Amino acid sequence: MTKQEKTQNKKMNEKTSANTNSCDNKDCPFHGSLKARGRTFEGVVVRKHDKRLAIEFERMIYIKKFERYARKKTRVHARLPKCLESTINIGDLIKIQECRPLSKIIHFVVIEKIKDKEELK
Repeated sequence: MTKQEKTQNKKMNEKTSANTNSCDNKDCPFHGSLKARGRTFEGVVVRKHDKRLAIEFERMIYIKKFERYARKKTRVHARLPKCLESTINIGDLIKIQECRPLSKIIHFVVIEKIKDKEELK
């Protein structure tokens, strides 16, 4: 087995384990009634709390005055379902998707884990 096949098998196992672990959380897009729709982002987990996490990603913006591009970092908070709580850690690359407002700062929900912290290095 090549390294790529191993990572693909690992991803498939994580997806199926996330779907088979039933959680009683109503704010889960897999087992609850929360509908994820709208924009999706990929970012690195910066902070992890009980029911939420913060991800950070870079974007390029154009500065008209200097006619150049600059890098900006954006930090977004997302709801972390109980079924994915054990698989996601700080430093992992994840995908989040927009949903209805869940609190003052949470408007996104975690959809999947893309890469581990070790795989990003």
